[in-house]
Formats: sequence, C-alpha cells, structure tokens
Amino acid sequence: MGAAGTARTVGIGVVGFGWMGRVHARAHARVRHHFPDLGVVPRLVAVADDVPGRAAEAADRFGFVRGCTDWRDLLADPEVELVSVTAPNWLHREIGVAVAEAGRHLWIEKPVGLTADDARAVADAAAAAGVQGVVGFNYRSAPAVALARELVAAGEIGRVTHARFAFLSDYAAAPEGALTWRYERARGGNGVLGDLASHAVDLVRHVLGAEVTSVLADTAVFVPERLRPSAPTSGHALAVDGVPGRVENDDHVAALLRLSSGARVALEASRVAVGEQNAYGFEVHGTAGRLAWDYRRMGELQVSRGPAAQDQPVATVLVGPGAGEFAAFQPGPGNPMGYDDLKVVEARCALASVATGEPHGAGLSDAVRAAVVLDALTASAADGRRVDVPAG
Repeated sequence: MGAAGTARTVGIGVVGFGWMGRVHARAHARVRHHFPDLGVVPRLVAVADDVPGRAAEAADRFGFVRGCTDWRDLLADPEVELVSVTAPNWLHREIGVAVAEAGRHLWIEKPVGLTADDARAVADAAAAAGVQGVVGFNYRSAPAVALARELVAAGEIGRVTHARFAFLSDYAAAPEGALTWRYERARGGNGVLGDLASHAVDLVRHVLGAEVTSVLADTAVFVPERLRPSAPTSGHALAVDGVPGRVENDDHVAALLRLSSGARVALEASRVAVGEQNAYGFEVHGTAGRLAWDYRRMGELQVSRGPAAQDQPVATVLVGPGAGEFAAFQPGPGNPMGYDDLKVVEARCALASVATGEPHGAGLSDAVRAAVVLDALTASAADGRRVDVPAG
C-alpha cells in the first residue's frame, strides 16, 4: 500500500442517513487516523436521504460536498466511487444492484435484502460488474472475536463439540414501540432473523470455521400489535398515537443448528428481551477447552484450555495488540474499544478492497451464505421440521 503522501482519493457516497448512515460517515472520517497506510483517502462527496432536510443537514454537519433526496442522483455523480448503503432492508436489493451496475464499489449493511435471492442478486451484480462488496457484519471485527477464531482454528480447545450463540435485545420490548417498516413482512422481511440472527449466523460461520448444514427452528411474535406512526421516525421510536396495526414478522427465534464439522449450535435471538440491552455473544465448547465472549465486555475473552477435561479453570484474557485490529486503536490490554471502532475496521476493509482490487473482511458471499441459513430457519419455523441448508 502507498504512503499517505501518495494515496489517491476515493469519493464516498452514503445512501440513507439515519443512525447507521452517520456511523458510516464517521468511520470514513476516522479511518486514516487508525490505518494511515491504506493507500487511499476517503472523501465524503454525496449523501442521499428522502426524509426532507436530512441530506442537507448531513452535508452541513459531516462535510459532504452535496446532498440529495434521490439515491439515483448520487449514483449519477462521477466523483462517487464507493457507496455506503444504509437504507432499510427492503431497498437493499434495488440499490445494491444499481450501485454495482453503475460500476461503484459497495459497502452495504446486512442482511442485504429480505431473502437469499436478494443477497444473491446483489452479489451477482457486483461480480458481473467487477466491483468490490463489503457487508456490515461488524461483530466479527472485534479483536476478541478474532482471537477466538484463531484459537478454534489452531485446535487450542480441541475439536469443537457444541456452542451457544445469543443475540438478545429489548429495543422492541415496549408495546408502545412504533409500527415501522421493521415489523412489516414486505419491508422488514423475517424480523429478528434478518436483524439480529443474521449477525449470530455470521459469527457461527466465522468463529467456528464450518458451514451450517441443517436447522430446526421455532419463532414467535410476542407483541402482536403496535401503533403505526403518523410522522417519520428514526431508530426505535415510541408511538403515542396512530392507527393500530399487526406485527407481521418474528420477535424471537430459537434454533438448533448442525454444522459441517459435526458440531451442534444452539442459537437464540430476540428483540423483545426485557432487561437485555445488546446482550450479544457466544460460548464455544471443545474437547479440550471453552471460549466465551460478551459484546458488552468487548475486550475480554474467557478462555479455558489444558489437559484437564474436568474441573478445568477459566481465565479472563484482556485482548491487546496482536488480536485482530486492536493495535490500530489502543496501545495495550485493558483499553476499551467501542461499536464505532468496529465500523472503522469495516471502512478499512471497504477501502482496502477498492485499493487492492481484492476482497477484505466480510463480503457479499458471506451475506448470501447467512441469508441461505436464515431462509432455512424461516422454513423450519413455518412447519416445525428440520430443514437442510443447501451447500455451495
């Protein structure tokens, strides 16, 4: 990669400027602070959002050259080379395919559409156009997760036998939560599966290094009715008035997964888990040890390994330089990283992909594989049978 003085500029466009659009913009602004030898320099060129005034505010606050209400105008801008797609799920396919067909590189949030067909359409478009695609599976960027993956791959806990992956949150637990697109099948897809379970499925594949071969799932809607908001909302807003409407997709999923390695995985995700705020993590058991990670204690990895299969002690490892991209952010163990730092790592992957012409980080193929598993989970929950996950 080139030195900072010889780095070329990459024009950035951001489609959708809610919370995640802001996160992407901040990540682009910070990426050279942490990764000065990227060989490219991001420049915030254009932002598109159809909420009145939001794009203009984004341009003013974050330094974009231009703001517009139609994402098609952004793609027509010749200065835009890499596009962040942070629009709602039902728009991922249309926008993602259009970005690729316009010859722009892509950094797109998960789950990349509503189904595996959607994710595959975006992946195929990117492959046909010869552009790079990075997907927002940010939790795999945590240095402790990188260390866990290394320990599993090196056989440090023996052969993985079984594991638990859980993504629990309370963001939809209040019945007063507004009935936004997230709760509609046509726009929000399969609900908590595409939202939180997609991250869990990606971590299963990433950490354990094996593919999901079959699933048995159970899902439920625990808040069946909400108020449709009378004005635009952002995030997980509450509704004080509005017309009642039905929640069309799932609040909770619990599943049993079989992996190509022979391991078994219990996976759970919930958006209505009262008392849980971003309780994301995993426990992995092997024939010679155990690993555990909790996102809320991002810099810690629980490790148990050694010759004693019974009564083996557990140590808390504070990850530091040498684990993932930790050294780009902090000088030594015990210094915490945060959510936005994980997105800076993703920005580095996206820009490195542009600079080298080679994929870095989670790619569109990972989004397709996760979506195939999510489709199988949906099918299994529909009739209570175990469903085989197509290979390849």
